[in-house]
Amino acid sequence: MPKPSFRSVDEYVASHPAATQTALRRVRTVLQKALPGAEEVISYQIAAYKVAEGPVLYFAGWKQHYSLYPASAEIVAALQEELAPYLINKGTIRFPLDEKVPAALIRRIAVLRLAEVTAKKKTAKKKTAKKKTAKKTATRR
Repeated sequence: MPKPSFRSVDEYVASHPAATQTALRRVRTVLQKALPGAEEVISYQIAAYKVAEGPVLYFAGWKQHYSLYPASAEIVAALQEELAPYLINKGTIRFPLDEKVPAALIRRIAVLRLAEVTAKKKTAKKKTAKKKTAKKTATRR
């Protein structure tokens, strides 16, 4: 059976059972508010939010849970107590479908993740600028 090819997040959400759709719609609303400048896209056949600096968060629905990706070690450590009830494995946070969507927690995850993506891009730009400066200096000698 071929894998579906979603053209929009609406299409992706609609492809799930009703209970999963309800959770995904709520997560989507939270992320849209937490990441107002982000572009909503389908990437790796799941829903994602991207900014100019790169992908911020992905979210996906499954039979028993919905997930957010990626969850860095820094985010997990910063929100350790709040994340304690949830399964976290290899950068994935799993939330059970039979529980209320923890909107405030998801909002905090999104804000922290956006800060990480932005900081990484700034650090990468500084390193590139340093290398260019060093290269120019070396060729002048």
